[in-house]
Amino acid sequence: MTALGKNRAAARPLVVAGLRLDFGSLRAVDDVSFELERGSILCLLGASGSGKSSVLRLIAGLERPTSGQIVIDGRSVADLDVFVEPERRHVGMVFQDFALFPHLTVRGNVAFGLRGRGAAEIDRTVTTLLTDVELGDRADSYPHMLSGGERQRVALARALAPGPQILLMDEPFSSLDARLREQVREQTIGLLRRRGTTTILVTHDPGEAMRVADRIGVLTRGRLEQFGTAADLYRRPCSPQMACRFGTVNTMSAMVEGGALRTPLGDFRAPPSAAIGPAIVCIRPQHVVLCPDGDGVRATVTGVTCMGDATEVQLRVADLRLVARVADQTSFAVGDDSRVLVDPSHLFVFPQRGASPSAVA
Repeated sequence: MTALGKNRAAARPLVVAGLRLDFGSLRAVDDVSFELERGSILCLLGASGSGKSSVLRLIAGLERPTSGQIVIDGRSVADLDVFVEPERRHVGMVFQDFALFPHLTVRGNVAFGLRGRGAAEIDRTVTTLLTDVELGDRADSYPHMLSGGERQRVALARALAPGPQILLMDEPFSSLDARLREQVREQTIGLLRRRGTTTILVTHDPGEAMRVADRIGVLTRGRLEQFGTAADLYRRPCSPQMACRFGTVNTMSAMVEGGALRTPLGDFRAPPSAAIGPAIVCIRPQHVVLCPDGDGVRATVTGVTCMGDATEVQLRVADLRLVARVADQTSFAVGDDSRVLVDPSHLFVFPQRGASPSAVA
């Protein structure tokens, strides 16, 4: 690491640079790099097999990288010459199945990582954490006596007890039912925010990532496809697939030629960065405007679905199928004629064989 690199790494609780992990001929993690701000929450998002849990295991020290570097709080814990064992990394981990010790009480589980400290310090730390996770009255219970949400909170308290530099959480809410998941997630993230704990949370749920994360890293086939805030990924997706991942989109073929973007919904000025030739255009349903009369492309209503506070209207424009999302008080019926207008600033434009989007000016 250069002197500049050392200074930068020292200012961050975690720096990951060029991380790669191979299992024989399989590349599980492929040149992944990112940094975390102190006290921030990062979600690693991806489908099964995308490499997100492998990145977490590399940071924890449960796997040794094939190449690359991991720096925690200014100290290299993994590179070509160094590999620091998990117990010396000052990293806490909450596993998907919680991995509580069944023969220990709640108090014993939380105190497990505090061995070697004074009895008074252990008692004070355990009591504080059990109060924080609202389990002070379950200190003498055993894991089999707890609900799923209570076991998750015990696992969180146990991971936080030693005061880790970074907390790693691998799908911590996935085993809970939908109602309980939302409640426990809100309690957990609230506690981490209050404590200022730098956290990486692995999830396959884009909605969960958008709700809890300061930054989201999307992994596909071991590569970090896009990294940024929820707003960045929603408003400036790097591909049509990324646009679809963070909400419903209408997708259509288009053509860039002569400075114009020609789409089934009309012709617009092409963005300067757009490559000449076939393109893919995406637009979200809430940005499709319906007008019974006036300007726009003629459309026919083919379906209407009430979504509670909004109505989804399915449309046919020539051979193109579209979905518009409109206010619930707006009335449409199957067979109605309408006009479709779009604001070109809400169009995502991608070359058919590319990854960089362009916003139409």
